[in-house]
Amino acid sequence: MTAYDVIVLAGGAAKRLGGADKPGLRVGGRALLDRVLSACADAAVTVVVGGRRATIRPVVWTREVPEGGGPLAALGAGLRLTTAERVLVLSADLPFLGRGTVDALLTAAGEPGREGALCTDPDGRDQPLVAAYRAEPLRRELALIATEHGSLAGLPLRLLTAELDLARIDAGPDASFDCDTWDDIAAARARIREHGAVLDEWITSVKNELGIDLDVDTALLLDLARDAAHGVARPAAPLTTFLVGYAAARASAGAGPDEAAAAVAEAARKATDLALRWEAEAEASGGEAAGAGSSGGGTADGGAGGAGRDAGREGTGTP
Repeated sequence: MTAYDVIVLAGGAAKRLGGADKPGLRVGGRALLDRVLSACADAAVTVVVGGRRATIRPVVWTREVPEGGGPLAALGAGLRLTTAERVLVLSADLPFLGRGTVDALLTAAGEPGREGALCTDPDGRDQPLVAAYRAEPLRRELALIATEHGSLAGLPLRLLTAELDLARIDAGPDASFDCDTWDDIAAARARIREHGAVLDEWITSVKNELGIDLDVDTALLLDLARDAAHGVARPAAPLTTFLVGYAAARASAGAGPDEAAAAVAEAARKATDLALRWEAEAEASGGEAAGAGSSGGGTADGGAGGAGRDAGREGTGTP
């Protein structure tokens, strides 16, 4: 993927949230702004237009002039700090923006003749703050608008998008879901706990919290935990996955994410094989014990088979 820059608009007044610090509100334990930054972690330059705060990765900070001047003014302020041919433009309140949507926007914006690409919501409305633009036409149109109106402050984004040749991307209902109200925040928090999404959301949150850049094969580790719990004992599941992680970290010390992921897979394979051997051994032992019990009832002294054999040795003077 060709290098790109990203501008995240994080300076709105959040009036429908009672003036709350919207970029800092948490969904799934992570700030909305951090969730957006995670979706574009490979950007060459990341500019956040808004008040400074702690973020999951380093960014360049700036403010629109005047502060509170609206999205076009914020976009103009951020654009001055970028140099890439393509610029991803995002709002800071997109809890479900994913890497797939980012890639689709950047690819579509790079098509011949296009000046950018934006997402459309399920109702077909354009989302100019979930978009990728070619930098040169974006600068041109912003300059023309500023000249015509005297500044960019207080102007709507449609003045910009109406003049650009943009591809439309239908990225599904989640990619453009933004949080403007407390009901939106509640809906987002409920959605990440749905059965089909909760594990991926949790793993992503843990990786971000621990600073781990690693593709985790969730199914592999869950299978390992199941085999350890079933073949050994239930408490073996979490302890085994911990030991697999520790072994993988040792084996891939100083290596990159791909090597680390391979080390996890190899350690999990070895531990799974061991758990299955334990299970097979337990099943075999159970069968042998059952067989011994049925054959031991017919000894000469009426006791266990082993006791009968010992008694025989005693009768011959065997120590």
